[in-house]
Amino acid sequence: MLELLISTRKGLFQVSSSDRETWVLGEPQFLGQIVHHAVLDPRDGRTMLAAVRTGHLGPTLFRSGDCGATWSETARPPAFRKARGGETPRSVQHTFWITPGHVSEPGVWWAGTSPQALWVSEDAGLNWSGVAGFNDHADYAARTEDPQGGTPDGPVLHSILVDPRDADHMYLGLSGGGVYESLDHGANWSPMNDGMATAEADPDAPEGEVQPTSIQWQPWGPSHDPHCVQIHPLFPDRLYQQNHCGIYRLDRPETRWQRIGRNMPADVGDIGFVMGVHPRDKETCWVFPMDGTDVWPRTSPGGRPAVFVTRDGGERWIRQDAGLPERGWLTVKRQGLALDSETPVGVYFGTTSGGVWASADEGARWQQIAAHLPEIYSVEACYPQR
Repeated sequence: MLELLISTRKGLFQVSSSDRETWVLGEPQFLGQIVHHAVLDPRDGRTMLAAVRTGHLGPTLFRSGDCGATWSETARPPAFRKARGGETPRSVQHTFWITPGHVSEPGVWWAGTSPQALWVSEDAGLNWSGVAGFNDHADYAARTEDPQGGTPDGPVLHSILVDPRDADHMYLGLSGGGVYESLDHGANWSPMNDGMATAEADPDAPEGEVQPTSIQWQPWGPSHDPHCVQIHPLFPDRLYQQNHCGIYRLDRPETRWQRIGRNMPADVGDIGFVMGVHPRDKETCWVFPMDGTDVWPRTSPGGRPAVFVTRDGGERWIRQDAGLPERGWLTVKRQGLALDSETPVGVYFGTTSGGVWASADEGARWQQIAAHLPEIYSVEACYPQR
């Protein structure tokens, strides 16, 4: 049974199907509470974690050992230690991102919060501790964004990626702050932003493109704003990124991102939030573009919603809008697109207006499988082992 975990501003919803044609919407859980992210552990098929901002408990995490049938609050959710003399006090506003650890570490989970910080659990999500190599780094303030600035819900640490070949090799994204890499299980983090544009400057701009001269491009810091970063599960030397300033690809051991979004149609552009990578084909990925012009409305360009796919690593992009509204000013947040592992691959996205759209043929045609939900924060496709 395929299931979509739909995290919303007013609760967690589960939509299930046995054939990807007929879908059943279950009753909401955590109704009325903000659920930023919910994830099933693929290592056991039963453990679920949900990042919830409740009205009475504040920001916390809940855990289920029975595929979401019952939930209990974690014993020790992410929380900063008391500030020492001269330090700026920090308090977790919400947990934004959850990632299961490497398959060789069955009890390990990772989480990212706002303010931007990295957390780890070694007991299947029951207790969480801060990762000192990032949270207490001497340059923490310079690397991260002012908690009072950034995105509408505050700056976030997201896209926590574990190399499937090596539990010690990880990536993460800061919005804003850039992409970072660790080779030692999170003890140390190095910026990896070469080639990425910022709102002030683009080191890889085509010849003749006018660039601001008042602000110098920096290799790291809050001016960098990756929206979503993905690593290919079978070919982990290939990474994709949807950035505030374009769509990028990186092929390791190279360290410079290539802006493949310049190949998008000029009237659409390459600005957006979500990025989805085909589970078997490293050349194929999907994005949902948004209008990034002038006042940044963050809706479908021209009010014509569409998903775009590339099947050659970004050389060419194909519009996929069959079945979508002819006119619609849709917005999809950075965790709002998911893929299943079927053949052909199913692609799913949720909108801030509460619609869930599905394609069982890799985006060739779309159908709405749920409507009128609260504002959707994230969509995850999974296979619970009930």
